Amino acid sequence: MDRKTAGILTFSIIIFLMYAFGLDFFDTVWSFPSNRSVPLMVLALVGTGVYTTLQLGFPQIKYLKHGINVTRGLYDNPNDEGDLNHFKALTTALSATVGIGNIAGVATAIYYGGPGAVFWMWVTAFFGTTLKFAECTLSLKYREMDALGKTAGGPMYTIENGLGKNWRWMAVSFAAFAVICSFATGNAIQSFTVSDQLYSEVSNVIGSVHPITFKHEIWNGFELSIFQFIIGILMAIIVGSVVIGGINRIGTVTGLLAPFMALIYVSAASIIILSNIDKIPESFSLIFTMAFNPPATVAGTSGGILMTMLWGIKRGLYSNEAGQGSAAIAHSTAKTNFSVREGAVAMLGPYIDTLIICTMTALVIISTGAWKHTEFFVNITSSSADQAKAAIESGIFQGRQLLNSSLLTSLAFKNGLSFIISFGDKIVTLSVLLFAISTAIAWSFYGNRAAVYLFGEKAIKPYLYVYVLFVFIGAIAELETVWAFGDACLGIMTFPNLISIILLIGTLKVLTKEYFSKDHVPYK
Repeated sequence: MDRKTAGILTFSIIIFLMYAFGLDFFDTVWSFPSNRSVPLMVLALVGTGVYTTLQLGFPQIKYLKHGINVTRGLYDNPNDEGDLNHFKALTTALSATVGIGNIAGVATAIYYGGPGAVFWMWVTAFFGTTLKFAECTLSLKYREMDALGKTAGGPMYTIENGLGKNWRWMAVSFAAFAVICSFATGNAIQSFTVSDQLYSEVSNVIGSVHPITFKHEIWNGFELSIFQFIIGILMAIIVGSVVIGGINRIGTVTGLLAPFMALIYVSAASIIILSNIDKIPESFSLIFTMAFNPPATVAGTSGGILMTMLWGIKRGLYSNEAGQGSAAIAHSTAKTNFSVREGAVAMLGPYIDTLIICTMTALVIISTGAWKHTEFFVNITSSSADQAKAAIESGIFQGRQLLNSSLLTSLAFKNGLSFIISFGDKIVTLSVLLFAISTAIAWSFYGNRAAVYLFGEKAIKPYLYVYVLFVFIGAIAELETVWAFGDACLGIMTFPNLISIILLIGTLKVLTKEYFSKDHVPYK
């Protein structure tokens, strides 16, 4: 069966399953086999990371310095095959990972799983660096050149070219869910967060009954304001104007946006952390204590350590995408004749994204006391389950409004910077806007490559038009629906990638040994 036929069949099956069983069928990927045991997804992700780390001898530590040198451009040869230099390949990948996960994702993890969830984000990131090294090395090793002379790489090519034609079904499965995931995780979630954040800001100024902000009930359970509609249109125009220009324009824009937006956000977070330096030891103590020993109220009502672990790993995966295989698509475009060289560059992603930026967000939320505006805090401090339920339903507890996603991070920044400025939350608003746009731009390329793998070059334009449409849809959608669908696709597309890494571990070991047995002379 050719790729096109297999792709059509796969999408047909997915649509049928959604129609027959609903979103809950896919959402079980994060709870299977049951809500009372460690999910298979968690075991697969962390287990593969640990296995690969041991097999390759902790490359995230041994080759970190080399990865930094490569990213600096010491070995860039403009004559090498590929589309982007190492720095642009990394920034394109980072633009898709450093974003909403660092602002809204961390907040959501703490909202449901408490401070302890941050520890499990670290675990995902540490072993995820090896997975990034592995998946990106293999993607560059097995990449192809398409009909337009551009690179075509990613786990779908790794599976088919590395494991053989008999594994095409798994490559097609990955590509199909990558396309769907690009619409949800890399796209709709971004525009939703921008819309939600800006709507909150404007509503605080002109009120929620203004003609622009008033939410009209479109159908039962779904409300929409004119403001959200306008934001959706503007986001679609901005993203569409960049993504239709191809990978070179994407690389140029993300190469400018990624460092700029990270500088703004990290600088503001650093000021807050330094001003609350006396509370940082206590913050770390909460993270470690609640990672393994959540309060009894939570353990008795919501799953305890499993809930904390699950939210940490889910948001950790969403933040750095390690093991998911998406970043490997961007890294496969790098100008180099050595696949391991780009693998070393890719390792920097989880370090920058999760171990640094996510940790800073978490420390800001915890040290400023903003984490006490969460469902988790309600559960551990309520006198009874009924009181907790009532507080969560009303959104108010002990005089505090419960806040989730980027709104929780905004509160933390506003409180943390109040000694300097009164509008610290606006930094989060600006960061959300820049992060979301850059992530949506980068993810368009991921889905683009997956669509080309399945249906050829003719699929690019139709895919991009649908992609831009989902930018608009995300801006007017509901939080739970968008995140749940994104998480489901994220989990499902991870399995084929992890399987390919395990089966090709022998090839990885040979490639790594051969590469680091040579002397690497800077290019002049």
